[in-house]
Amino acid sequence: MLPSAGLERLNAFSDGVFAVLITVLVLELRPPEIPTFAALLGLWPTWLSYGVSYLFIAIVWANHHHLLRHATEMSARLMWHNFAHLFSVSLLPLATAWMAVSELSPQPVAFYAGVFFLVNLTYIFLIRELIEPLSADRVPPSVRKVMRIRAFLTLCLFGLAAVVALKSPIIGLAVCCCCLAVYLRPEAPGSRSQG
Repeated sequence: MLPSAGLERLNAFSDGVFAVLITVLVLELRPPEIPTFAALLGLWPTWLSYGVSYLFIAIVWANHHHLLRHATEMSARLMWHNFAHLFSVSLLPLATAWMAVSELSPQPVAFYAGVFFLVNLTYIFLIRELIEPLSADRVPPSVRKVMRIRAFLTLCLFGLAAVVALKSPIIGLAVCCCCLAVYLRPEAPGSRSQG
């Protein structure tokens, strides 16, 4: 089935937003004022924050792209769920910059985890909009179940990461990394790969 012009525009717009977010993220990087490797190494919290966020945006984009391939028609609900998801992802450069300049302080890391809670929550809305109406031959019930479990489990873990980060920011960030590692493969386990 050929995608409608509305779906093509939605995909193109979404890809543009992700490209801008990665660009904004990278433009925030600043070299150290002192021209030494020691000064560069002293900025490890900044580099860690940006490196992790770049990878995370790539993971979110891959999953978003994979999910939108299931769209059969454009609807107002799909458009607004997509805008909500893109808005939540658009908070990542701010969260990353705050986490980096604070050198992984508790509240900025908790905010960062909170942003991923929102990203995951809006992703769940997209799953409901795009996957639930499909026939069982397109997305088997077992795959739907795995998608739901993965989404709700990681949603809870992002919430937990935000709370944990207030006491131990490194552990909170590590929980976020573990959650996003689950999404390295956009397809839910047991699903057939689509072209």
